[in-house]
Amino acid sequence: MGEIVLYALTAAAYAALGVHFWRSRWVAAPGGEHLSRAERFAIMVPLAAQSALLYDAIFGHAGLRFGFGHALSATLWLAVLFYWLANNFYGLAGMFALVLPAAAVAVVLPAMFTGMETPPYTSTVEFRIHLALAMLAYGLFTIAALHAMLMAMVERRLHRARQPGAGLGREALSGPFSALPPLLTLEALLFRILALGFVMLTLTLLTGVAFSEEVFGQPLQLNHKTLFGVLSWFVFGGLLLGRWRWGWRGRRALRWTMTGFVVLLLAYVGSRFVMEVLLARPGG
Repeated sequence: MGEIVLYALTAAAYAALGVHFWRSRWVAAPGGEHLSRAERFAIMVPLAAQSALLYDAIFGHAGLRFGFGHALSATLWLAVLFYWLANNFYGLAGMFALVLPAAAVAVVLPAMFTGMETPPYTSTVEFRIHLALAMLAYGLFTIAALHAMLMAMVERRLHRARQPGAGLGREALSGPFSALPPLLTLEALLFRILALGFVMLTLTLLTGVAFSEEVFGQPLQLNHKTLFGVLSWFVFGGLLLGRWRWGWRGRRALRWTMTGFVVLLLAYVGSRFVMEVLLARPGG
């Protein structure tokens, strides 16, 4: 009972902070690009509570448990942490109006979808390293997807401002958009996130191959997760190559980012959702 209350309080804290940032950053008079000291502390409270809840949900049983709800909760946990840290270098306070409401929903998912107890080999140090790398990759690409959607909104508004008779002029980025960094800054940050996420994804696939060979005696299991994981690696690798070799940016980069994110989402979260929620059975 106490644990359910903690889940509810954590979700309520995230939701309340989301409303705060919506009112202070996304309504008529933005409250600044950077977090205040009080805001930084306020975000850390539900973030710390979610850390404890996630650890207990995954490792607090006889065997490791991990499923659809844990994956989404961990992904949004990392997104909140990343923005909290990145705000020291970029004015990203406006982004919390987007990520905190999502975290409020995701934080309760492990309590609703408890997952299935995994086989004994998943409790090894090697598997936990593989799992941590995978969650880092998922989280970073989730942040990249949020950035891509935000950049699309900003780019569309700027495009409308340039049209004759639009009447927006200097007010194109007023209100919700005025507290955000310039579009070029968001784009530079996007590719830094993508590059770091690609490194994590590469390490995830490599440790997956090594772990599979050690446990199952074969270098790779060709299944749903492997197929979509490799496909997403090619998509993100192609995007980074295009950026480095041909200077890809703008809408092309955003389309590739969203495509890679959807493919990566299907690699694990999608398969677990189908097996745990739709089919109500354990999956590999």
